[in-house]
Amino acid sequence: MDRAPVSPTPGPVDEKAVARVVATSAALELLARLGETHGALLLHQSGGCCDGSAPMCFPVSDFLVGSADVRLGEIGGVSFYMGAAQFAYWAHTQLIIDIVPGNGGMFSVERPTGWRFITRSRLFDAQEGAWLDRHPVEMVE
Repeated sequence: MDRAPVSPTPGPVDEKAVARVVATSAALELLARLGETHGALLLHQSGGCCDGSAPMCFPVSDFLVGSADVRLGEIGGVSFYMGAAQFAYWAHTQLIIDIVPGNGGMFSVERPTGWRFITRSRLFDAQEGAWLDRHPVEMVE
């Protein structure tokens, strides 16, 4: 499976949007397969220990996001949320969602596939950071 990030904005920008979250083609393929089975999905990374520190995938109807969460964007038509407290640590990085062999979180829908989602990251450059400062993250109400 391809590990190169699929990004709508792969580098320095002028006034083009900077993606806070992107995914590898392998992760996008797995999301598409999971969507065929489970319907509309969301990804959430809480920052808790163990399973909570990795992105977990849920049917939209099975997980409630709330005021302690932020929406970082969308990958493959799937909204990506993170706990606001955790986001404070990741705000300076672009999240790159990937998959590796293994079992996902206990309630994450990819668990039986033999793959699990992981978060890789890269630091935003100064130009991207300036754009992001002008476009704050979306708080969930």
